[in-house]
Amino acid sequence: MLFYNDWAAIIPMANEAQDFDQFIDVLRRLLDKLGSGKAYFVVDHASKDNTLQLCQDLDAKDPRFVTVWAPENRNVVDAYIRGMRAAYEAGHEIIIEMDAGLSHDPRAIPMFLRVLNEGNECAFGSRFTNGGSMGNSPLNRRTLSKVGTLLSNTLLGTRMYDMTSGFQGFHREIVGKLINYPLLSRAHFYQTEVRYLLRHHRFAEVPIHYNAPSKSVSQKAIENSLSTLWYYLRKRMSRQSVSLD
Repeated sequence: MLFYNDWAAIIPMANEAQDFDQFIDVLRRLLDKLGSGKAYFVVDHASKDNTLQLCQDLDAKDPRFVTVWAPENRNVVDAYIRGMRAAYEAGHEIIIEMDAGLSHDPRAIPMFLRVLNEGNECAFGSRFTNGGSMGNSPLNRRTLSKVGTLLSNTLLGTRMYDMTSGFQGFHREIVGKLINYPLLSRAHFYQTEVRYLLRHHRFAEVPIHYNAPSKSVSQKAIENSLSTLWYYLRKRMSRQSVSLD
């Protein structure tokens, strides 16, 4: 299978010191196997341990790893967009967004590259499609993810198995639009908002295994999710089409 050689992974990194070596070992083996790709680590003030130093040390030794220090970030959405912008400005043709700490397995990246090499503009990771799973997460987070998907599909008219996963990939043209779009999300609803905005583009869902426990969702994040959902629902009810184009 022929993959695009010029691809990059965007990975927000915060307080990752404990699992850093294990994660990097898996990621480095994947890069060696594919013979291509770069990883952009986005670090900001949310990280209180020595994650920044670990990333910078790796950056200095291996040019396939790039540290993006972004003290201006206000939330995780800023981190994703900051990383995408760095990869986009570097000229990468495919940009994949994922989480650190092996909650998203880097070994799934070839599936994303294959899907994006087969005519799709977007590849969305799915824990709820055939072959996907959500292990080690508490029941309340599993429920929240499934209910969030059901609610989004029902109210926004989307038809995806998973509307809340953070493992996803895009062609360069999509990223160019995404980094300049005035997103309303500030936390967990970001993935849902992006998938809604890209619902008319060519996409495929990629089965993924989510393996790490999830932190609790803050009240502020839930409020932002509901207000953003309500905004797009109002637009849909008033027949005002909203998309990334």
